[in-house]
Amino acid sequence: MKIGIYPGSFDPITNGHLDVINRARHIFDKVIVAVARNAAKEPLFTAQERVDLIADNLRDRPNIKVMAFDGLIVDLAKQTKAVALIRGLRAVSDFEHEFQMAQMNRHLDDSIETIFLVPNEQYFFTSSNLVKQVFKFTDRERRLIPANVHAALSKKFGHQA
Repeated sequence: MKIGIYPGSFDPITNGHLDVINRARHIFDKVIVAVARNAAKEPLFTAQERVDLIADNLRDRPNIKVMAFDGLIVDLAKQTKAVALIRGLRAVSDFEHEFQMAQMNRHLDDSIETIFLVPNEQYFFTSSNLVKQVFKFTDRERRLIPANVHAALSKKFGHQA
């Protein structure tokens, strides 16, 4: 069984992330969506909230598992017998950072590959940070995030859902 891991903070999950997950599930027998607890980033949602928001959108996909993790992603990949890390690339500006991470992960464990997937062009400009910035002022963004994320963001920022 070929297992791929899609790591990230997913604070919150966007339709761009979901698009990458759907692409990955056609390549791998199993996809693990690994939610980084990474407290250094000061997430809006707790790790469990992020796991729940993601899982709610993937219930009908039995080959996808969602879990939180601490530590190095290459260690989690080894524990779960994953063969690859999945990374989404939206624009050229993402590449340098993603390339550095891929090289460090290869340095730490060269048995785990990094696969870059490009989301649908309608999500190229989407990021969790941009979505949160919009929600500081309004709750009208609905096309770039799933409905449950819209409701959760509206609640966090005190908007009517």
